Amino acid sequence: MGRWKPDARGRLEKAAMELYNDKGFDATTVAEIAARAEVTERTFYRHFVDKREVLFQPNALADVLAHATATAAAPLAPLEVIAHALTEAAPVLEERAELVRQRQAVIAANPELQERELAKLASLASTLADALRERGLEATTATLAAEIGIAAFKVAIERWADDPGRHTLARWIRETLDAIRHLTAPAGGGPRPPSGPAS
Repeated sequence: MGRWKPDARGRLEKAAMELYNDKGFDATTVAEIAARAEVTERTFYRHFVDKREVLFQPNALADVLAHATATAAAPLAPLEVIAHALTEAAPVLEERAELVRQRQAVIAANPELQERELAKLASLASTLADALRERGLEATTATLAAEIGIAAFKVAIERWADDPGRHTLARWIRETLDAIRHLTAPAGGGPRPPSGPAS
């Protein structure tokens, strides 16, 4: 394998994303990922259980969402708390923007991975709902607000990943939540839903 290089986990993740997009998820082997990352297969399995886990490894999103919800200003309405929490979580993904975009493309191309992604999002919604209840919000309202928030988060991430203008994820989150507010506004009232961030 040549001279030792640092950050084996990061190189494995990068190699996997490149191969999944180039060859397809099913056609890519652990051996190929390890070879591209210039490590052994044994090293791969020290970091990941299997090639699927590269796409669904734990990250700081749940912790950031829970903390941001708990510390949001007291007077905020439920959806404003959600907006605050999602915006605070955005940098977790933005600092890995290229990998996140590659990951989105892989999941979009594989229905079986989409099911796993939905389960992951459901877990985030549960975390958010728990944090809202801790703030004193009634259980049903907390669950609805959390589900709406994570649905908005999913759409915002997809739009951000496909955005040629490279606007921030936080901006897409705000745009998506504004569209949701428009859907729940009285008929004939309120502004038109946004079509996307202005340049």
